[in-house]
Amino acid sequence: MDIAKEVLNGNKRAVSRMITLIENKDPVAKEIINELYPHTGSGKIVGITGPPGVGKSTLVDQMIKEWRKRDKKIAVVAIDPTSPFHGGAILGDRIRMQDNFLDENVFIRSMGTRGAYGGLSKSTGEAVNVFDAAGYDIILIETVGAGQVEVDIAKLAHTTTVVVVPGLGDAIQTMKAGMFEIPDIIVVNKADLTGADDAVMELELMLAWAPKIEWKMSVLKTIALENDGIEELLDEVERHWKYLEETGMLYKREETRYEEELVDLVTENIKESVLKEIKSNGKLDMIVKKIVSRKITPYTAADEILAGLKPNK
Repeated sequence: MDIAKEVLNGNKRAVSRMITLIENKDPVAKEIINELYPHTGSGKIVGITGPPGVGKSTLVDQMIKEWRKRDKKIAVVAIDPTSPFHGGAILGDRIRMQDNFLDENVFIRSMGTRGAYGGLSKSTGEAVNVFDAAGYDIILIETVGAGQVEVDIAKLAHTTTVVVVPGLGDAIQTMKAGMFEIPDIIVVNKADLTGADDAVMELELMLAWAPKIEWKMSVLKTIALENDGIEELLDEVERHWKYLEETGMLYKREETRYEEELVDLVTENIKESVLKEIKSNGKLDMIVKKIVSRKITPYTAADEILAGLKPNK
Protein backbone atom coordinates (compact mmCIF):
# COMPACT_ATOMS: atom_id res chain seq x y z
CA MET A 1 0.00 0.00 0.00
CA ASP A 2 1.23 3.50 -0.90
CA ILE A 3 0.26 4.96 2.47
CA ALA A 4 0.78 8.62 1.55
CA LYS A 5 -1.35 8.30 -1.59
CA GLU A 6 -4.09 6.42 0.25
CA VAL A 7 -4.13 8.95 3.11
CA LEU A 8 -4.58 11.75 0.58
CA ASN A 9 -7.47 9.76 -0.91
CA GLY A 10 -9.09 9.65 2.53
CA ASN A 11 -8.61 5.89 3.04
CA LYS A 12 -9.43 5.35 6.75
CA ARG A 13 -7.36 2.16 6.91
CA ALA A 14 -4.31 4.03 5.63
CA VAL A 15 -4.92 6.89 8.08
CA SER A 16 -5.12 4.41 10.96
CA ARG A 17 -1.96 2.64 9.85
CA MET A 18 -0.12 5.95 9.51
CA ILE A 19 -1.01 7.05 13.04
CA THR A 20 0.15 3.68 14.38
CA LEU A 21 3.50 4.23 12.62
CA ILE A 22 3.71 7.66 14.25
CA GLU A 23 2.95 6.32 17.72
CA ASN A 24 5.52 3.55 17.30
CA LYS A 25 8.11 6.09 16.14
CA ASP A 26 8.68 4.09 12.97
CA PRO A 27 11.30 5.79 10.74
CA VAL A 28 8.97 5.30 7.77
CA ALA A 29 6.49 7.73 9.37
CA LYS A 30 8.86 10.67 8.91
CA GLU A 31 9.19 9.99 5.18
CA ILE A 32 5.40 9.76 4.73
CA ILE A 33 4.78 12.94 6.73
CA ASN A 34 7.20 14.75 4.41
CA GLU A 35 4.98 13.67 1.50
CA LEU A 36 1.76 14.65 3.27
CA TYR A 37 2.84 18.00 4.67
CA PRO A 38 2.32 20.09 1.48
CA HIS A 39 -1.32 18.97 1.55
CA THR A 40 -2.04 20.25 5.07
CA GLY A 41 -3.35 23.62 6.24
CA SER A 42 -7.08 23.37 5.56
CA GLY A 43 -8.37 21.58 8.66
CA LYS A 44 -9.62 23.51 11.66
CA ILE A 45 -8.31 22.28 15.03
CA VAL A 46 -10.63 22.48 18.04
CA GLY A 47 -9.40 21.65 21.53
CA ILE A 48 -11.86 20.46 24.18
CA THR A 49 -10.39 20.45 27.69
CA GLY A 50 -11.34 20.84 31.32
CA PRO A 51 -11.36 18.93 34.62
CA PRO A 52 -12.32 15.22 34.69
CA GLY A 53 -16.02 14.45 35.04
CA VAL A 54 -17.42 17.52 33.28
CA GLY A 55 -18.81 15.52 30.35
CA LYS A 56 -16.23 16.32 27.68
CA SER A 57 -16.71 13.05 25.79
CA THR A 58 -20.49 13.42 25.70
CA LEU A 59 -20.09 17.01 24.53
CA VAL A 60 -17.68 15.95 21.77
CA ASP A 61 -20.08 13.17 20.73
CA GLN A 62 -22.89 15.72 20.27
CA MET A 63 -20.59 18.18 18.48
CA ILE A 64 -19.67 15.45 15.99
CA LYS A 65 -23.34 14.75 15.27
CA GLU A 66 -24.17 18.43 14.80
CA TRP A 67 -21.20 19.06 12.50
CA ARG A 68 -22.15 16.02 10.45
CA LYS A 69 -25.55 17.66 9.94
CA ARG A 70 -23.56 20.57 8.51
CA ASP A 71 -21.84 18.14 6.14
CA LYS A 72 -18.42 18.39 7.78
CA LYS A 73 -15.90 15.56 7.81
CA ILE A 74 -14.71 15.08 11.41
CA ALA A 75 -11.65 13.53 13.02
CA VAL A 76 -11.34 13.12 16.78
CA VAL A 77 -8.17 12.58 18.77
CA ALA A 78 -9.13 11.47 22.29
CA ILE A 79 -6.10 11.91 24.53
CA ASP A 80 -6.13 9.34 27.31
CA PRO A 81 -3.78 8.49 30.18
CA THR A 82 -1.14 6.05 28.97
CA SER A 83 -1.37 2.60 30.48
CA PRO A 84 1.70 1.79 32.62
CA PHE A 85 1.49 -1.83 31.44
CA HIS A 86 1.35 -1.73 27.67
CA GLY A 87 1.87 1.92 26.74
CA GLY A 88 -1.50 2.30 25.02
CA ALA A 89 -4.46 4.50 25.81
CA ILE A 90 -6.51 3.25 28.77
CA LEU A 91 -9.90 4.55 27.66
CA GLY A 92 -11.41 3.32 24.40
CA ASP A 93 -12.88 5.44 21.62
CA ARG A 94 -15.41 2.71 20.75
CA ILE A 95 -16.85 2.82 24.27
CA ARG A 96 -17.14 6.58 24.57
CA MET A 97 -18.30 7.61 21.09
CA GLN A 98 -19.66 4.40 19.59
CA ASP A 99 -22.68 6.13 18.01
CA ASN A 100 -20.37 7.93 15.56
CA PHE A 101 -17.77 5.23 15.09
CA LEU A 102 -19.32 3.61 12.00
CA ASP A 103 -19.87 6.91 10.15
CA GLU A 104 -17.60 6.85 7.09
CA ASN A 105 -16.94 10.59 7.48
CA VAL A 106 -15.94 10.37 11.14
CA PHE A 107 -12.60 9.05 12.36
CA ILE A 108 -12.08 8.58 16.11
CA ARG A 109 -8.71 7.65 17.57
CA SER A 110 -7.62 7.30 21.18
CA MET A 111 -4.00 8.25 21.78
CA GLY A 112 -1.99 7.88 24.97
CA THR A 113 0.10 10.66 26.47
CA ARG A 114 3.12 8.36 26.05
CA GLY A 115 5.24 9.84 28.79
CA ALA A 116 4.31 13.46 28.13
CA TYR A 117 3.36 13.96 31.76
CA GLY A 118 0.51 16.42 32.08
CA GLY A 119 0.71 17.35 28.42
CA LEU A 120 0.29 16.20 24.85
CA SER A 121 2.68 13.79 23.19
CA LYS A 122 4.52 14.79 20.01
CA SER A 123 2.42 12.20 18.20
CA THR A 124 -0.69 14.34 18.68
CA GLY A 125 0.51 17.15 16.41
CA GLU A 126 1.68 14.65 13.80
CA ALA A 127 -1.69 12.87 13.88
CA VAL A 128 -3.41 16.23 13.34
CA ASN A 129 -1.34 16.73 10.18
CA VAL A 130 -2.36 13.28 8.92
CA PHE A 131 -6.06 14.01 9.44
CA ASP A 132 -5.60 17.40 7.79
CA ALA A 133 -3.96 15.84 4.73
CA ALA A 134 -6.71 13.19 4.58
CA GLY A 135 -9.31 15.92 4.06
CA TYR A 136 -10.97 16.16 7.46
CA ASP A 137 -12.59 19.58 7.81
CA ILE A 138 -12.48 19.64 11.61
CA ILE A 139 -10.05 17.91 13.95
CA LEU A 140 -11.34 17.73 17.53
CA ILE A 141 -8.83 17.05 20.29
CA GLU A 142 -10.29 16.00 23.62
CA THR A 143 -7.78 16.03 26.47
CA VAL A 144 -7.54 14.16 29.76
CA GLY A 145 -8.06 17.16 32.03
CA ALA A 146 -6.57 20.25 33.57
CA GLY A 147 -2.95 21.30 34.08
CA GLN A 148 -0.10 21.56 31.56
CA VAL A 149 -2.24 19.80 28.96
CA GLU A 150 -4.52 22.88 28.79
CA VAL A 151 -1.52 25.05 27.93
CA ASP A 152 -0.38 22.53 25.31
CA ILE A 153 -3.77 22.26 23.65
CA ALA A 154 -4.09 26.05 23.45
CA LYS A 155 -0.82 26.12 21.48
CA LEU A 156 -1.95 23.38 19.10
CA ALA A 157 -5.61 24.27 18.52
CA HIS A 158 -7.09 27.13 16.54
CA THR A 159 -9.97 27.28 19.01
CA THR A 160 -9.79 26.05 22.60
CA THR A 161 -12.93 25.32 24.59
CA VAL A 162 -12.69 24.82 28.35
CA VAL A 163 -15.56 22.82 29.84
CA VAL A 164 -16.66 23.17 33.48
CA VAL A 165 -19.71 22.18 35.50
CA PRO A 166 -21.62 24.06 38.21
CA GLY A 167 -21.35 23.28 41.87
CA LEU A 168 -17.87 21.78 42.11
CA GLY A 169 -15.79 24.93 42.11
CA ASP A 170 -14.21 23.92 38.80
CA ALA A 171 -15.31 27.10 37.09
CA ILE A 172 -13.35 29.36 39.40
CA GLN A 173 -10.35 27.03 39.71
CA THR A 174 -10.11 26.67 35.94
CA MET A 175 -9.94 30.39 35.40
CA LYS A 176 -7.47 31.24 38.17
CA ALA A 177 -3.73 31.90 37.92
CA GLY A 178 -3.50 33.23 34.39
CA MET A 179 -5.81 30.65 32.83
CA PHE A 180 -7.68 33.41 31.00
CA GLU A 181 -5.18 33.05 28.16
CA ILE A 182 -6.12 29.42 27.49
CA PRO A 183 -9.79 29.28 26.40
CA ASP A 184 -11.43 31.04 23.49
CA ILE A 185 -14.80 29.73 24.64
CA ILE A 186 -15.97 28.58 28.08
CA VAL A 187 -18.76 26.01 28.35
CA VAL A 188 -20.73 25.37 31.52
CA ASN A 189 -21.96 21.84 30.83
CA LYS A 190 -24.64 19.98 32.82
CA ALA A 191 -26.43 23.33 32.98
CA ASP A 192 -29.53 21.63 34.36
CA LEU A 193 -27.73 21.28 37.69
CA THR A 194 -28.30 23.75 40.50
CA GLY A 195 -25.93 26.69 40.37
CA ALA A 196 -25.45 26.82 36.59
CA ASP A 197 -26.59 30.44 36.30
CA ASP A 198 -24.39 31.41 39.25
CA ALA A 199 -21.38 29.73 37.61
CA VAL A 200 -21.99 31.63 34.36
CA MET A 201 -22.38 34.92 36.22
CA GLU A 202 -19.17 34.33 38.20
CA LEU A 203 -17.20 33.48 35.11
CA GLU A 204 -18.52 36.48 33.21
CA LEU A 205 -17.61 38.69 36.18
CA MET A 206 -14.08 37.26 36.20
CA LEU A 207 -13.79 37.82 32.45
CA ALA A 208 -14.76 41.46 32.96
CA TRP A 209 -11.63 41.83 35.12
CA ALA A 210 -9.38 39.89 32.74
CA PRO A 211 -6.79 41.64 30.55
CA LYS A 212 -8.53 43.19 27.58
CA ILE A 213 -8.24 41.27 24.32
CA GLU A 214 -9.90 41.81 20.95
CA TRP A 215 -11.78 38.51 21.02
CA LYS A 216 -14.74 38.72 23.38
CA MET A 217 -14.80 35.34 25.11
CA SER A 218 -18.23 33.77 25.56
CA VAL A 219 -19.58 31.70 28.44
CA LEU A 220 -22.13 29.24 27.07
CA LYS A 221 -24.46 26.76 28.78
CA THR A 222 -24.95 23.22 27.47
CA ILE A 223 -26.66 20.02 28.55
CA ALA A 224 -24.74 17.57 26.38
CA LEU A 225 -26.84 14.54 27.32
CA GLU A 226 -29.91 16.30 25.92
CA ASN A 227 -28.14 17.93 22.96
CA ASP A 228 -29.06 21.30 24.45
CA GLY A 229 -26.89 24.27 23.49
CA ILE A 230 -24.75 22.34 20.99
CA GLU A 231 -25.84 24.34 17.94
CA GLU A 232 -25.00 27.59 19.75
CA LEU A 233 -21.59 26.19 20.72
CA LEU A 234 -20.75 25.25 17.12
CA ASP A 235 -21.92 28.66 15.91
CA GLU A 236 -19.57 30.28 18.44
CA VAL A 237 -16.64 28.10 17.35
CA GLU A 238 -17.25 29.06 13.73
CA ARG A 239 -17.55 32.72 14.71
CA HIS A 240 -14.14 32.42 16.35
CA TRP A 241 -12.64 30.95 13.17
CA LYS A 242 -14.02 33.88 11.19
CA TYR A 243 -12.45 36.27 13.72
CA LEU A 244 -9.06 34.54 13.40
CA GLU A 245 -9.15 34.74 9.61
CA GLU A 246 -10.30 38.37 9.45
CA THR A 247 -7.72 39.63 11.97
CA GLY A 248 -4.77 37.57 10.75
CA MET A 249 -4.61 35.75 14.07
CA LEU A 250 -4.98 32.41 12.30
CA TYR A 251 -1.56 32.85 10.72
CA LYS A 252 -0.05 33.89 14.06
CA ARG A 253 -1.48 30.81 15.77
CA GLU A 254 -0.02 28.64 13.02
CA GLU A 255 3.36 30.31 13.58
CA THR A 256 3.16 29.59 17.32
CA ARG A 257 2.13 26.00 16.71
CA TYR A 258 4.98 25.21 14.35
CA GLU A 259 7.55 27.08 16.39
CA GLU A 260 6.64 24.88 19.36
CA GLU A 261 6.72 21.78 17.19
CA LEU A 262 10.12 22.68 15.73
CA VAL A 263 11.64 23.35 19.15
CA ASP A 264 10.23 20.05 20.45
CA LEU A 265 11.64 18.12 17.49
CA VAL A 266 15.08 19.70 17.80
CA THR A 267 15.12 19.12 21.56
CA GLU A 268 14.11 15.49 21.18
CA ASN A 269 16.68 14.84 18.45
CA ILE A 270 19.45 16.43 20.50
CA LYS A 271 18.44 14.44 23.57
CA GLU A 272 18.43 11.15 21.64
CA SER A 273 21.76 11.97 20.00
CA VAL A 274 23.45 12.91 23.29
CA LEU A 275 22.14 9.86 25.17
CA LYS A 276 23.15 7.53 22.36
CA GLU A 277 26.72 8.85 22.39
CA ILE A 278 27.33 8.86 26.14
CA LYS A 279 25.68 5.48 26.67
CA SER A 280 27.55 3.72 23.88
CA ASN A 281 31.03 4.36 25.25
CA GLY A 282 30.29 3.88 28.93
CA LYS A 283 30.76 7.58 29.60
CA LEU A 284 27.37 7.94 31.26
CA ASP A 285 28.13 5.34 33.95
CA MET A 286 31.48 6.96 34.65
CA ILE A 287 29.96 10.43 35.00
CA VAL A 288 27.15 9.19 37.25
CA LYS A 289 29.70 7.52 39.56
CA LYS A 290 31.60 10.80 39.83
CA ILE A 291 28.39 12.61 40.75
CA VAL A 292 27.41 10.02 43.37
CA SER A 293 30.90 10.20 44.92
CA ARG A 294 30.60 14.00 45.01
CA LYS A 295 33.66 14.54 42.79
CA ILE A 296 31.60 16.71 40.42
CA THR A 297 28.15 18.28 40.51
CA PRO A 298 25.35 17.38 38.05
CA TYR A 299 25.69 20.90 36.58
CA THR A 300 29.39 20.45 35.91
CA ALA A 301 28.76 17.02 34.41
CA ALA A 302 26.10 18.40 32.07
CA ASP A 303 28.42 21.24 30.97
CA GLU A 304 31.20 18.74 30.24
CA ILE A 305 28.91 16.54 28.16
CA LEU A 306 27.62 19.49 26.13
CA ALA A 307 31.12 20.89 25.69
CA GLY A 308 32.20 17.57 24.21
CA LEU A 309 29.47 17.86 21.58
CA LYS A 310 30.55 21.27 20.28
CA PRO A 311 32.44 21.11 16.98
CA ASN A 312 36.08 22.11 17.11
CA LYS A 313 36.78 25.47 15.51
